[in-house]
Amino acid sequence: MNALGARIAQLIEAQGPISVAEFMALANDAYYASRDPLGRQGDFITAPEISQVFGELIGLWIVQAWAAQGRPRAKRLVELGPGRGTLMADALRAARVVPEFLDGLEVVLVEASPRLRAAQAERVPGARWADRFDGSLGDAPLFLIANEFFDALPVRQFVKTAAGWRERMVTLGANRALAFALSPLAVPGPADAPLGGVMEMCPAARAIAADIARAVQTTGGAALIVDYGYDAPGFGETLQAVRGHAFADILAHPGETDLSTHVDFSALAAAAADAAAFGPVTQGAFLERLGIFARVERLVAANPPAASSLRSGAERLIHPDEMGKMFKVLAILPASAPPPPGFREC
Repeated sequence: MNALGARIAQLIEAQGPISVAEFMALANDAYYASRDPLGRQGDFITAPEISQVFGELIGLWIVQAWAAQGRPRAKRLVELGPGRGTLMADALRAARVVPEFLDGLEVVLVEASPRLRAAQAERVPGARWADRFDGSLGDAPLFLIANEFFDALPVRQFVKTAAGWRERMVTLGANRALAFALSPLAVPGPADAPLGGVMEMCPAARAIAADIARAVQTTGGAALIVDYGYDAPGFGETLQAVRGHAFADILAHPGETDLSTHVDFSALAAAAADAAAFGPVTQGAFLERLGIFARVERLVAANPPAASSLRSGAERLIHPDEMGKMFKVLAILPASAPPPPGFREC
């Protein structure tokens, strides 16, 4: 058992079993504070690290949303969980085609990790940081990007048993090893779930989506959420641990593996009821509608030796067997807004 695991074991001994959400929060806080998890030398890779076109198209989408709302001079561009700052750097570079958008733009990166902040500072000079997203970031038109942010938020898990729904907890098993157990207390839940069905709920995700919607509806702006997930909830478990680009034991090495779940996009859309939610659509469809192929070919024409890597990177983003189908995209705009690009047929 590693050091964090030992501290969690002491916590359980002192106060009893903890929820999966509490375990996930403790583990991921330690994980992201201690490392750069991205790239071949890390544990996973995200779309901005695969192809510059991903961030460029998102940047142009944001610019179009700003232009459609009357080009407000005061504006704030926020990214939740910005990784190394690659996506934001690519988005800002693409936005140079409309210099007016960059004029007076405040860029805010919501990031708590000092190590990742250092990487972001190199790629996005002039940005400022916030530890968390809250209402203070919505006092000007808010343009927000969240790529693979919601999947790392802590979830509560509930299991359908013969005696009803019971919350899954983390407790101590043999030799004080961390182990899963079920709470003895029954809680309400859907009656049509099969025995053994698992229900995952993420209160933090719903709260953040609601805050984003209120800000966008009040001051204007647009938000784009990209993540792996599903259109509507089911009764399956999606909690997973990843280490070195491979699945790992969820409880064995807390703080040393990336813990995540598939995002419930229907819950995010419902939480955004104060504004208008569009989607989700698949990442593949979204990027194709924004013209990913045309953008790649322009880059190929400018740099022929990079043709293979440019085309293979784009293919990985859109192919159904890669990221194109599993990843979904949801947009949040003011209630009066029409469907934005990427969410309507071209």
